[in-house]
Amino acid sequence: MDTIKIAVQKSGRLNEDSLRILKDCGVPIDNGKDQLRASARNFPLEVFYLRNGDIPQYLRDGVVDIAIIGENVLFEKGQDLEVAEKLGFSKCKVSVAVPKGSGYKSPADLQGKRIATSYPNTLSHFLDANGVKAEMHIINGSVEIAPNIGLADAICDIVSSGSTLFKNNLKEVDVIMRSEAVLAVSPHIGEKQAAILEQLRFRIRSVLRARDNRYVLMNVPDGKLQEIIRLLPGMRSPTVLPLAEEGWSSVHTVIPQERFWEVLDQVKQAGAEGILVCPIEKMVV
Repeated sequence: MDTIKIAVQKSGRLNEDSLRILKDCGVPIDNGKDQLRASARNFPLEVFYLRNGDIPQYLRDGVVDIAIIGENVLFEKGQDLEVAEKLGFSKCKVSVAVPKGSGYKSPADLQGKRIATSYPNTLSHFLDANGVKAEMHIINGSVEIAPNIGLADAICDIVSSGSTLFKNNLKEVDVIMRSEAVLAVSPHIGEKQAAILEQLRFRIRSVLRARDNRYVLMNVPDGKLQEIIRLLPGMRSPTVLPLAEEGWSSVHTVIPQERFWEVLDQVKQAGAEGILVCPIEKMVV
């Protein structure tokens, strides 16, 4: 049977999030301890657990057909590779940070300085775009300690919460790029594997839509029905059902997560009562 080969990060948060979205897509993976390859039980998919920085080359060589990988890694090592889908999780930034006491005002202040980084290509692109020449020290891991030990004047590294910068007395001064997990595709993917990829993308989109929306039920006085319906941003038109109590209706709708609290405040003020909010498992449109 034809299968599609997908690479995911061997360990860490991206690994966990990648396996979670596959599971939510109905593709659970049986993976024993320290196993480097595993197969899905009910979908033609085989998982390769690889080091994050090696994944772009595996895609380029056609060893794997697709991969879940951070945009920051693709920008650094695989700008030639196609992105099939943005996945919305494992978000972070690649940023420039300097000691808190620094008088940094603009990228021009990096002229002639020493910058420690694990992202030399990304940093070079940023420096070139700003007409700055600086000395790079390429470090794999623990980049944030470089200024404290006198190795560098600044760093360029991944920033998630900023707590690591704070602990090392650094401050973020420039965001070079914002990153999230993406589904990347090998240029050598076969026709049958491309068809399986489309099936997987359909499932992924359904899961991501569900994560971004909430199902809401509310009781509404009939006299306020049209006013509240106008406030709802849901799919096409809400479902309206009469309640056993005369003069009241039950309104069912879907509200985007980003507008959720704003809309709830509005409909409550307009007269909605008994508002229930439910997560959505899958959402097919």
